[in-house]
Amino acid sequence: MPDSSFAERLDLVRERIDRACARANRDPETVRLLAVTKIFGAEVIREAWTAGLREFSENYVQEMEGKALAVADLDGARFHLIGHLQSNKTKKAAQLFHAIDSLDSVKLVARLDAEATPLDVTIEVKLSEEHAKTGADPAAVGEIASAIRSSRNLTLRGLMTVPPWSDDAELSRPYFARLRELAAAHGIPELSMGMSHDLEVAIEEGATWVRVGTALFGSRRPLPGLTP
Repeated sequence: MPDSSFAERLDLVRERIDRACARANRDPETVRLLAVTKIFGAEVIREAWTAGLREFSENYVQEMEGKALAVADLDGARFHLIGHLQSNKTKKAAQLFHAIDSLDSVKLVARLDAEATPLDVTIEVKLSEEHAKTGADPAAVGEIASAIRSSRNLTLRGLMTVPPWSDDAELSRPYFARLRELAAAHGIPELSMGMSHDLEVAIEEGATWVRVGTALFGSRRPLPGLTP
């Protein structure tokens, strides 16, 4: 809907969430919307905040650094890093973000904890065979979760995964189901899974966070020179 307003697109996304929750016999309040604002400017974040959104996510530490001052006055806005975090950028990430949703190693746990900044963290799990995908091996989730729970400054919130892309949302279901099983096995309460094209399936499989960019903001073009 290229000519629709942001408020209209937000309403459509919320309607999709409500319908999926109804099918799954879930309370819509148990599913939170994480707006994916990577590649978009601070003015887009401001518009979304004005419309009532408070949770935003970025892929790149460098990009968030460029937006931080422009959105610093948005009361209640929280920023999540959902892109891969390099260990040499943990200091800056701890300064810029309220939550790190892509934690994937014990080494990163130690480095983030050493920054002495309270952070919510989510373990990203790689469940696909795609080489481009990042995340922890499922077998490492227990060790990483234990390290987080033993840390001073990090709070373990959930697990996150990104299935292989497909136009058929049903193909994402096995990955979402596997993440739910992993979370249950390790006593982890939240699940960040599902995006614009497959959020309904994710909700049916237990998602507590859905990460939505395109359905809210339209298609995006990669910017050159950005690194996680």
